[in-house]
Amino acid sequence: MRVVLKLFIVILILAGGAWLYLRPGGKDETKKDNAPVPVRAVPAAARNFPVAVDLVGRGEAYESVALKARIDGQVQAVLFREGESVAAGEVLVRLDPADFAARLRQAEAALARDQALLAKARADVARYRALREQGFVSAERLADLDAAAAAAEATVAADRAAVELARLQFSYTSVRAPFAGLVGARLVFPGTAVKTNDTVLATVNRMRPLLVAFALPERHAGALRAALARGPVAVTVRAPDADGRTHDGRIHFVDHAVDPATGTLLVKARLDDSPFLPGQYLRVELVLHTLKDAVTVPAEAIQQGPHGPVVYRVTAARGIAIEPVQILAERAGQVALAGITAGTTVVTDGHLRLTPKSTVELVTK
Repeated sequence: MRVVLKLFIVILILAGGAWLYLRPGGKDETKKDNAPVPVRAVPAAARNFPVAVDLVGRGEAYESVALKARIDGQVQAVLFREGESVAAGEVLVRLDPADFAARLRQAEAALARDQALLAKARADVARYRALREQGFVSAERLADLDAAAAAAEATVAADRAAVELARLQFSYTSVRAPFAGLVGARLVFPGTAVKTNDTVLATVNRMRPLLVAFALPERHAGALRAALARGPVAVTVRAPDADGRTHDGRIHFVDHAVDPATGTLLVKARLDDSPFLPGQYLRVELVLHTLKDAVTVPAEAIQQGPHGPVVYRVTAARGIAIEPVQILAERAGQVALAGITAGTTVVTDGHLRLTPKSTVELVTK
């Protein structure tokens, strides 16, 4: 009896399954499986596409100098405010000039004395030459006077050099900005004793223009040199936290050798006007060349197939064809590729439900 009951239950289960499969709703499910898949798609466009490299750089002052004293002395006054703009030749620090002013006066006095002696020696030579012509003095005496006059002239020349040196040393008591720029923090104060070429008095940085240094991978070195051979190479620089604000520049310097430790080439770009500071961390976009009339699609259209990147092309019958492509460049969410032509409609969203036998319905929302 139990065996008959179990057999009856199995028959009911099989019958229920057959009914579920053959009921009118089962055909609807089969139709649903063949329904068009909603996808988003866009046509591939042809345009000039810049090939760029994204790099990390640091700001550098175009010129930077640490001012040091050229004489031993004592700081008399610091005439700049920290961080302010200074003009070329502006006095930043003044050393006590009293000692050097006295040396200058001493040298000028020695020059005046020896100039007077030279004038007397020349007058003696002129007088004794006239007497020699009359036979009143010997030629030897005249020669001695000529030698004395020549020695006096040499002494005066040495005195003039001493005066120039004293005047130069006196001028070193005023430490001036060598170029226009921004001066840094105060490093000395009135009363500070300084030594020649030892104590840093101030630091001046030239900020306009600004240099941005970055390391270029060596695989791009050939493309960069080829671009430089064609003309100036542009870069775009921005701060990492900037909201899309960029500043344009151009390549200013390319090192002559690749660093074997990093496999990179030192490159510097010049920005004629920017708000960036020396040492600031910056994002650099280097445009190496431009692909003319390149076929471009959004990056979302690129999928990975078993043999490389592919796109899902929408056919005229709203079917799907999987096309292998070659990626040439990528920038700002767009991809330049080879393998399809401009105007080809490619799927950008909805790939997961697509098969080679699928039909699609294009949606715009």
